[in-house]
Amino acid sequence: MSDSFHVEGAEIVFRSHVFNVERRIVRHGDDHFERDVAVHPGAVAVLVINENGEVGFIRQYRATFDQELLEIPAGTLDIANEDPLDAAKRELIEEMGLEAREWTLIGRFMNSPGWTNQVMTVYEARGLTEREREPAGVEERSSTIHWYSPAELRVLLRNAYAIDSTTTIALHRVFGNFLDKL
Repeated sequence: MSDSFHVEGAEIVFRSHVFNVERRIVRHGDDHFERDVAVHPGAVAVLVINENGEVGFIRQYRATFDQELLEIPAGTLDIANEDPLDAAKRELIEEMGLEAREWTLIGRFMNSPGWTNQVMTVYEARGLTEREREPAGVEERSSTIHWYSPAELRVLLRNAYAIDSTTTIALHRVFGNFLDKL
């Protein structure tokens, strides 16, 4: 008998508008065990850089921390079969009221593989044109837009309690050892 791990079955134990939770039955050799997994369709994020080299952020309320957080624009792949780049373009218009001429894939990463299958796809956007914002949801309608130079970001992030992993990875991938200088 093989000692490899294999998911033998799953049942949905919770449904939400963003993700479901599956209870998966896993086999490893003669052992069977359960793991709960947050099943997520994936998400996109955009590191927006304007003609002055400033990075764009939104300050948005997050119920998980019961406070407003400073984040790069991001959103869920919640439209069936939507290409991640198309979703990133949609999110940039929704959250910041911007279109970009230049798009670069920064990378993809697993948010937290111990409990969710969510994969985040991150892009860099430059060559910006303003257009009307199209916020989706009460949090986005109440969000505000902020621009920071790399020097301002160093000060801001040095004093932050914590920043989200998507923003951290995007800044690191674009600015190299930028965060090491904090």
